[in-house]
Amino acid sequence: MNVFPPLELWLWVSIFASAAGWVLSVSGQLNRDGYLVCFAIFGVFLWMLKRAGRLQGWAGFNGAKFLSRFRRALPLAFAGFAALILLSGILYPPTNHTALSYRTPRVLHWLAAEQWHWIHTPNYRMNDRACGIEWLSAPFLLFTKSDRALFLLNFIPFLLLPGLIFSLCTRLGVRARVAWTWMWLLPTGYTFLLQAGSTGNDTFPAVYALAALDFGCRAWVTRRPRELFYSILCAALLTGAKASNLPLLLPWSVLIVALLPLLRRHKVATGLTLLLAALVSFVPSALLNVKYCGDWSGLSLEHQGMAMKNPLVGIWGNGALIVLNNFVPPFFPLAGWWNQHALDLLPQLFRAPLMANFEEGFLYLGELPTEDWCGLGLGVSFLMAVSAGAAWRLRRSVTPLLPATRQPIPEWVRRCALAAPWLALIAYCSKTGMVTAARLVSPYYPLLLPLLLTAAGQREVVRRRWWRGMVCISLLLSLVVVVVTPARPLWPAQTILSKALAAHPDQRVLQRAHKVYSVYADRWDPLAGVRSLLPQDLKTVGFVGTSDDIDISLWRPLGARRVEHILLGESATQIRKRGIGCAVVSGLNLKENNVVFEDWLNQTRAGLLVTTNAVVKVADGPQAWHIVTFKD
Repeated sequence: MNVFPPLELWLWVSIFASAAGWVLSVSGQLNRDGYLVCFAIFGVFLWMLKRAGRLQGWAGFNGAKFLSRFRRALPLAFAGFAALILLSGILYPPTNHTALSYRTPRVLHWLAAEQWHWIHTPNYRMNDRACGIEWLSAPFLLFTKSDRALFLLNFIPFLLLPGLIFSLCTRLGVRARVAWTWMWLLPTGYTFLLQAGSTGNDTFPAVYALAALDFGCRAWVTRRPRELFYSILCAALLTGAKASNLPLLLPWSVLIVALLPLLRRHKVATGLTLLLAALVSFVPSALLNVKYCGDWSGLSLEHQGMAMKNPLVGIWGNGALIVLNNFVPPFFPLAGWWNQHALDLLPQLFRAPLMANFEEGFLYLGELPTEDWCGLGLGVSFLMAVSAGAAWRLRRSVTPLLPATRQPIPEWVRRCALAAPWLALIAYCSKTGMVTAARLVSPYYPLLLPLLLTAAGQREVVRRRWWRGMVCISLLLSLVVVVVTPARPLWPAQTILSKALAAHPDQRVLQRAHKVYSVYADRWDPLAGVRSLLPQDLKTVGFVGTSDDIDISLWRPLGARRVEHILLGESATQIRKRGIGCAVVSGLNLKENNVVFEDWLNQTRAGLLVTTNAVVKVADGPQAWHIVTFKD
């Protein structure tokens, strides 16, 4: 019987979405008709799987038994978090910055052109990044003309985490009681909780990472190619989601390499699986990057600091930053002071190599955990560290339990599989200087966990009263983080802060909090005021923005018009050839590039219609936005 039918269904949805996106793009049919044909094919495929008994696990589902699992405290807490996340996702539109600045707009560009294409834009991320979550979101945006339901692409994988964590941990030698405890605790890390209700793309690949290794472990038991096929496809989806997940192929390969001879008798099925895996992996994006920028990774387009110059600095630097981000207090009112003075606090011995190898802002911390930067957070991170330390201290007083039967996974393979994720993390650290590393390595956390839990003392730690008290504190911190997050507050934040600010107008903390919540409230549509000034019948609007500016407002309502990016150096002739008659110009973009607005108007033979102000990011504050028309 299939142990995880919902998991397999989600995997096939993910595979179908990526494969359909690339195939329809090649044929120029990335439209309603193309997707309707794909939906029909996918429905027939699922029917065939059911007829073949591959989804028979659904028939044995017992609702009463399932609900009875949530009578205990930890499962009930997870269910409560899931309910709050679902509520917040329904109440609030998506505000994830990277989704609004490039992931959703790039899909809208493709749908408008009815195929993937290299977009004419200064925002290089629209072109060189992996397309996993984009292909999942494309049908939503096409058929609903809205991005409100996109949070489900993170929420569904979040629900699958506990079962996968338990399955993988127990197969790698973690005691069932310990694995059961942590299957509910790890998903309460801030990055998983906050992104489960958002449109981020850092945590949803964790399911692919866990499933790739879990199916590899199952293959050692069953010795069937079916589990290996699933493992290969999961590993492909993992890389297709984000290129930063490529090092996680190391622990996966450790598990499956010795089982590859099982595929010799199934050459046709193996060939089809490998072809499908290549299609849903990072391979298509890598090939297109080679074609358009000469670099498979796309790093030649990225700004300074993305690629690590000194691997040793990357290892200790990223390691320190991951620890810092995970152990910072969830409420850190000194964040502003820290962000201004942190570099000055470092000795020159450390400051110089960090500044030479990392992106600007690598020491950034926020007052509150947000999905844009946080990792597991203080609660879960501290629990992991204390549990590992306590288990090590108890190692001599606890008699290791011997397995009742011979384990199907050879001991050397199991030990390598436990250590390999940590080596993968070291490999990641040695290659990148990107900021917010604690967020970017979200798929690594579940694979790092088993090695910390295999000690015999762990089964005693989880029984201790003091440890259970710490669990309660950790869950309480996670609950507060979910409730107060600026992106989707589950409390009347602006009402209370407005009244408090009226009573205490000189309080800087209240001023900052009110400003943050106010900007987040409009973050999903930051240029709504600018859009209202555009001509009503406009079908194509130009956008002259920075590489990090958000143009999503100009697409709304989705399907009403098309946005074309304009580079500052383009001539009037080049702009008119693309059929652009009106454009929105970012004053910040002109300022950063030392371009005088009047000179740019003369260069493009444009006329100013109106100038207004809007706030896109709290850090930038109000900025000027100009609407111009291009003369014939």
